[in-house]
Amino acid sequence: MTEPTPVVPPTRPVRVFLVDDHALFRSGVQAELARLQDDRISIIGEAGSVSEAVVRIVGDPPDVVLLDVHMPDGGGRAVLEQVHPDLPSVVFLALSVSDAAEDVINVIRAGARGYVTKTISGNELADAVVRVASGDAVFSPRLAGFVLDAFSDRPGAAPVTDPELDMLSPREREVLKLLARGYAYKEIAAQLFISVKTVETHVSAVLRKTQKSNRYELSRWATDRRLV
Repeated sequence: MTEPTPVVPPTRPVRVFLVDDHALFRSGVQAELARLQDDRISIIGEAGSVSEAVVRIVGDPPDVVLLDVHMPDGGGRAVLEQVHPDLPSVVFLALSVSDAAEDVINVIRAGARGYVTKTISGNELADAVVRVASGDAVFSPRLAGFVLDAFSDRPGAAPVTDPELDMLSPREREVLKLLARGYAYKEIAAQLFISVKTVETHVSAVLRKTQKSNRYELSRWATDRRLV
C-alpha cells in the first residue's frame, strides 16, 4: 500500500469529522476529546448515516474521518466508496466495536488508513487521529496482523473471508463475538446500544444459521473462527 503524504500542517489542529449511527456514542467521543483539551484536534462535525456523512464530508472536507464500520444504511465501507475516490486527501480511521478480520480487511481495502476498536482510551484515540493525519497507519493491537496476512502472498496466510461466517450479518457477528467472550445479554445490549430483545433475536438467528443448540456450542464455534 502506498504511503500518503502528510495532509495536516503542524501549525493547526487536525479537523475531524465523526460518523456513527449512535448519537450517544458520538456525544461521548466528543466529550472525551474535549475533556483532554488536546489542541491538536478539532471536531468540526458529525453524521449518523451514510447519506448524511457523504454530503457533509464532501461539502466541507475534514482532515480525518472517524468512521463506524457497521451502520444500518451501508456502514463505513459505503462512505469510503462514495467519498475516497474524489477526496483522496481525506484520511479515514475506522472506529468500531468489531475486531473481526473481515471487517478490518474490508475497510482497509476500501481506503481506510487505520482501524481501532471502541475499547480505545481517549488519549490513544487522539494520538491515533494525529498519527493517521501525518501519514502513519494505525491499528489496535492484533488487528495489524490481519492486514499483513491479507496483503501477503506467503503460504499459510490467514484467509480474508470465511464462507461459514458469511452466513451471518455484521450485527450477528458482533453479538456472537460478545456472547463468546462471556457477556450476558444485558451487557451485550448496552455495548451495542440495542435492546435485550434485539440481542435475543440475533442469538436465535445465529443458533439457527450455525445449527448450534446453545451458547456454549456457539462460543466454541466462534473461537474456532478467531472471533474471540
